Amino acid sequence: MSQGQSPHSLEARAKAARKRKLVARAEGLIEKGKEHVGPGTRFFQIAKRVLVGTFTDGVIHAGNLAYLSLIALFPFFILIAAVLSLLGGGAGGERAIEAVLSTMPPAVAETLATPIREAMNARTGIFLWLGAIVALWSVGSLVETIRDILRRAYGVQASRSIFHYRLLSIGVIFGAVILLLVSFSAQVLISGVEQFLMAFLPDVLENFGSILLPRLISGLGMFLAIFLLFYGLTPSKFRHLKQCPKWPGALFTTLWWIAVTMALPPLLAGLLSYDMTYGSMAGVMVALFFFHLVGLGIVMGAELNAALVEVEDLGHDVMGREEDVKFAN
Repeated sequence: MSQGQSPHSLEARAKAARKRKLVARAEGLIEKGKEHVGPGTRFFQIAKRVLVGTFTDGVIHAGNLAYLSLIALFPFFILIAAVLSLLGGGAGGERAIEAVLSTMPPAVAETLATPIREAMNARTGIFLWLGAIVALWSVGSLVETIRDILRRAYGVQASRSIFHYRLLSIGVIFGAVILLLVSFSAQVLISGVEQFLMAFLPDVLENFGSILLPRLISGLGMFLAIFLLFYGLTPSKFRHLKQCPKWPGALFTTLWWIAVTMALPPLLAGLLSYDMTYGSMAGVMVALFFFHLVGLGIVMGAELNAALVEVEDLGHDVMGREEDVKFAN
């Protein structure tokens, strides 16, 4: 308002009216937000369940997953090398390394790439298969940790022997290896899509395709793998129920993983000087930090799946089975 202008002039009253409308609109949006996400809403209840569950078990399990991921990663590639030698496709080992390392930040991938290649090439003959047997147990421990995360999220006690669960873990491991090998065939499809875009939409591919297309395909593959893992390891009494969805937790974990992969490099460059603290061990510590964050995302994904289930939606036949179920708000 200019000096000497009446607060009751037409222009002043118009400005005041516009300001009142903006304030009213903002207050309306806040009230609508409270109706959907405020205390007492379903969103608030689900968020509380996830946060409480993650705070209760998340830190311990995330640290355990970080340790086991680093320990099991090398045996897993030894197992892949053994399977490839059995199938006569030794050249697929390099593609397996590239596929797995593509889901990690560059600093982590650079730290692990050379040792993984050395581990895959160091074993031949009987030593390769002995390493594969050890790999089944090491990777199985990682799978069992994820199973325990899901079991705790649903509040279910183990009802079978450790040997039964270990056999199931071996099945999950071989399923993961087969899924990884099958994904190699998708490279042909990816190349076809890129050629199609290059022929008909060269500008789009040049500006966006080279970045978005690989990430989109990698994200879809990651979501499928995590979904199958969650589905296979969810306690049996909740595994096949429509009231117990598996995809929300898998989607959250996938998005969390991608976000961590994208955010970690600038974070390490700008805020966290691991090389000044850990010296030559900085690469290993960054890898552990990355796996810790990914493990935290897996815990939150499992807690989200369990939090979405309402007790009232479950039948008495489900609640009456042998497992000891403990639900909490």
